[in-house]
Amino acid sequence: MKYLSKPFNNGKINLKNRLIMPPMATAKSETNGRITQDLIDYYDEKSKGGYISLIIIEHSYISEDGKASKNQISIAEDSVIDDLRKLSDVIHKNGSKTVMQINHAGSRALEVGNSIHRGPLIDKDEIKEIVYNFRKAAIRVKEAGFDGVEIHSAHNYLLNQFLSPITNKRDDKYGRNINGRIRIHIEVIKAVREAVGEEFPILIRLGATDDDVEGLTLEDAVEAAKCLEKAGVDMIDVSGGMCRYMPSNSNEQGYFSTQSEEIKKAVNIPVMLTGGITDPYIADRMLENGKADFIGVGRSILYDSLWAKRAMELQ
Repeated sequence: MKYLSKPFNNGKINLKNRLIMPPMATAKSETNGRITQDLIDYYDEKSKGGYISLIIIEHSYISEDGKASKNQISIAEDSVIDDLRKLSDVIHKNGSKTVMQINHAGSRALEVGNSIHRGPLIDKDEIKEIVYNFRKAAIRVKEAGFDGVEIHSAHNYLLNQFLSPITNKRDDKYGRNINGRIRIHIEVIKAVREAVGEEFPILIRLGATDDDVEGLTLEDAVEAAKCLEKAGVDMIDVSGGMCRYMPSNSNEQGYFSTQSEEIKKAVNIPVMLTGGITDPYIADRMLENGKADFIGVGRSILYDSLWAKRAMELQ
């Protein structure tokens, strides 16, 4: 695995190889979002041997009104920090680095009290609150000992709902065109950067395609990526938008490679590609061909905890 096993260090992102375990919801937390031993054991098993350079922890909710599912992890209160540190510690013990993904579910949130998704339009005060909650969540991630934070803007959650023209019909500065639809992302990134400092890596999971003729264009996805880089993002994790985890009628490995390749050409920060990659040789070839800088392998590692070990031992 000439390319998959190659280290990466650009001064900000420093990883032993190009294999990343992307975030995948496990529903293993308590209903109040607290970490369980079952969750710690799961990530302990996946990180054994340190064959995966970076493990991105599944999405955590930044506020109760942004909670996506019953057993989702919470990053919404300071009281979760100590337990989350146990999670980062076990992954570090095994030799991998780890980043935690933070998210607001938007209109996909559970029905909770006076949740913002009940109204027809999020107002500017609510946007300020969301930005603030992302900021506070990122601080908690850092205090819990993680090596970075990933902001979730994919899979039809809140930030992705702002990004996509399918869901964003606003006629104010947060809509109309790609510069408006990406505005809240810029505000979140700048707030997070101010909170965590210049040396703490910020990643973003970008829903770079909606797989819909009325959805996000490739040109707008590239423009969004450039804006995100300028705002201070250190890595772009390319995934799906309104189509969520995969485009329709696609059995091809690396099915977001068109998007990741074009984004990689346009930015000077590393780009990660996920999407149905099960063959280590295909992963290696995608890196060789400039499709991405990192490969995210999800379901194969989910089903087989030794996948990474075998991949790294291949010649």
